[in-house]
Order: sequence, then C-alpha cells, then structure tokens
Amino acid sequence: MRSVRSSSIRSVAAPAKRPAVQYAALPYREGANGLELLLITTRRTRRWIVPKGWPMDGHTPHDAAAREALEEAGVCGQIGETAIGSYRYFKERKSGELVPCKVEVFALKVTQQRKSWAEKDARDLRWCSLAEALACVGEPGLRQVINRFATALARAK
Repeated sequence: MRSVRSSSIRSVAAPAKRPAVQYAALPYREGANGLELLLITTRRTRRWIVPKGWPMDGHTPHDAAAREALEEAGVCGQIGETAIGSYRYFKERKSGELVPCKVEVFALKVTQQRKSWAEKDARDLRWCSLAEALACVGEPGLRQVINRFATALARAK
C-alpha cells in the first residue's frame, strides 16, 4: 500500500460561480406631484421589479435595457448610456435552480407609453411615487439603486 503525504493532496474546490449579468431600465417621468417611477410585476411570482433581461447580441447594455422596457412595460424614451447602479439577486429558474445575477440599471426618461406591447397581458404595471416604489420593491439592492437615483436627480435640479 502506498502512503500519500498530505502535502501531495490538493483540495479542489468548485470554482466560484460568476454572476450572470442582466440589464435593467428604471423608467421615470416627472408627474404633477414630482418624480414617478414605473414598476412592473414578474410573470411568475408577481413581485414588483423594473424591466430587465439578458444581454442581446448586437446591442449595447443600455440598448438591451431600453428594449426590455419596451417589451415588458410598453415604454420608450431617453436611456442613459452609463449604468446608474447595480444590484445582485438570485434568479430562481423554473427548475428551482438559483442563479446568481448582477443587474446593471440604466435610467430611462419615459417620453412615450404604448397602449399595446409584447408582454401587456403577462404583467401588471404601476407608476409610483418614490415612497410607493420603495415600499413595493422587495429586493433590497434595487431599492438602494432607486433611492440613490432619486437623490441624485433631486440634487441635479
């Protein structure tokens, strides 16, 4: 029997799973009472979120975010080219697998809201004040991005 010294045994740990990247739009407008943010529900769990999705071939991150806003919420407008922040969460697949995701968020100043769009029947949407949005969104990282954006927007005025 061959003896194996502990120094010759390597511990092989599973490689850390890099988070998948998604791109999101934070749709906003100036309403009669100030800043309004558009939230949508997820299709399966009906949680309040912002439009988001996976990278798209041939599209920049901000273009992908704008496209998700159009498909999921029927809104379009001026999208920022630089992310206003990011957050992390675990996406639960239908199989139950949890996938770590990093979401880069881009501000979208809404100039048009369509009456019909791709996912109109699959989601609810709601224009909210900042306080309402922060109360509705369950994801702590997304709440933080929303709050920082609103603070920066107020300072810029």
